[in-house]
Amino acid sequence: MSTAVVAAVTLPLLMSPVVSAAGREDDDESSRATRLYVPPPDRESYRQVARLAWRGDFRDSAGLLAMVRTPQAIWYGDETPEQVERLVRRTTLSAAWQGKLPVLTLYNVPGRDCGSYSSGGANGIAAYEAWIDAVADGIGDRQALIVLEPDSLALLPSDCAAAADPDPAGQTDQTDQTGQTDPAAQTDQNDQADQNDQTGQADQADQTGQAAADEPPAAGEQPAELPPLPDAHASTAPPTGSAAPGTAQEAAQPANPQPTGPQPTDPPSTGPQAPGQQSTSPQTPAPDPSASQSPAPEPSAAQPSTLPELPPLPKPDPVTPDPDGATGTSDPTDVTDTPEVEDPETAARYSEINYAVDVLTALGHTAVYLDAGHAGWHSVSSIVPRLIKAGIDRATGFALNVSHYQTDQDSAWYGRLISSCLAYADEGGDPEDCADQRWSKRHARRWLRAHVPGDSSRMKHFVTDTSRNGRGPWIPRLGAHVDAEPWCNPPERGLGRRPTTHTGDPLLDAALWVKTPGESDGRCLRGTDGPLDPERGTVNPEAGEWFPEQALELVRYAEPAVGVIRRTTGPRH
Repeated sequence: MSTAVVAAVTLPLLMSPVVSAAGREDDDESSRATRLYVPPPDRESYRQVARLAWRGDFRDSAGLLAMVRTPQAIWYGDETPEQVERLVRRTTLSAAWQGKLPVLTLYNVPGRDCGSYSSGGANGIAAYEAWIDAVADGIGDRQALIVLEPDSLALLPSDCAAAADPDPAGQTDQTDQTGQTDPAAQTDQNDQADQNDQTGQADQADQTGQAAADEPPAAGEQPAELPPLPDAHASTAPPTGSAAPGTAQEAAQPANPQPTGPQPTDPPSTGPQAPGQQSTSPQTPAPDPSASQSPAPEPSAAQPSTLPELPPLPKPDPVTPDPDGATGTSDPTDVTDTPEVEDPETAARYSEINYAVDVLTALGHTAVYLDAGHAGWHSVSSIVPRLIKAGIDRATGFALNVSHYQTDQDSAWYGRLISSCLAYADEGGDPEDCADQRWSKRHARRWLRAHVPGDSSRMKHFVTDTSRNGRGPWIPRLGAHVDAEPWCNPPERGLGRRPTTHTGDPLLDAALWVKTPGESDGRCLRGTDGPLDPERGTVNPEAGEWFPEQALELVRYAEPAVGVIRRTTGPRH
């Protein structure tokens, strides 16, 4: 009762002009941006707002209130068909009445999260299909943007055996063989190399038919602009009390992540979680996701009027150092591909996702995005075949970085490569030949110039989760934990870009807050017997429960910062 009284007194004050309209930031960016729906916040978040205000900590209180009033996804995952139909109908009706687009994250696929923190899901294919049918009935003819089953493709049932073994045979060595190195080791020579590329040297090499074939991959360069790509058109919006937003990648984290540099390495954990759920981390054998903060994309090198046919591009050797001095990718973690073994559960997974795609896209006013992990997990040639088998040709596109921490730059580049590879495969090309995020940017850009389709409207679009990536991935102290679990409630992370459908990238339909900021990823034992999280020294809440300490960190370390003072215009009266 006392909390309710405090809230009644303080919330009207906090919701006054003192609080910046963070929740309306998507409207401020452009009148063309789709207005995204803001779901009712977690009750615990308002209790924390009231407690902070009662203590006189008005800045943190206002910042936290701005965070929970920002558009974010609503997660559904453990309800019965009857319950989910009712809840989805209520959400979509409310959003339609406000003229806004709701973002729904569906997280109920059987065997999700490999039985880890966010384990659960429907009991078999028939139960899942009935649940999807109920979701469709709840949406009806109203608009919705759907992020379909985070981690369902990046962490297939066939990957679970490797995920269950904290140190699968050769896992550490396999990742080392990918040639990933610390981006900090990259020197200014990369910039010089890109400048040379812009002056036409790269294309001159193409004309001689040598550079494309001889140049080994080096990561760390920024993507240049590609030929005109399709205009984006999509929109965005964490779980209801019953949703379990945590993705399965957490189960696939390496037991002993060994970051090689000051870049953040943080195995993915997916979307917002419902009580008892854990945010999943999309890693296969155990890649440790981390991404480098890289400058804005540079303009592509001038191209000759006629592009000579390139000699076959060799599969880059990730171990060979780049002539510019860069070795590996812009991500200090090793991107590892788990060999896919077709088993009955994996076959069922593809059947389930295909069914959901067909039912949900048939509604006519829904945009459906499939799981594609993130830039620090699967290679392009690994995730693209999975997307194809799951029905990406009938879906709107794919979702990246759900519940994870990769930078916007790395996600945009990875998404562009995936989209290009999908178009290449649609023309009969082999995904194994596609440009990869581990290639040097110059090498990849040459591949794109030669293979990106002339009709860019055929390119698949994507959305990204920016809810907690303001500071990029977390790099645990080397050897500090048996299993660092960098995807699980990593310390000192911050809110990222505010949700918007006006991204400036023709392939990026929306930057969304898919994971509910402030909800726990799980207990995070980091290889210990618990119950304490050895990194924080506390017992973390169960997955999907409100985590006050982490919520404050996200506000305090937000990038861009959360505005809490609204600037007025015109003379004061």
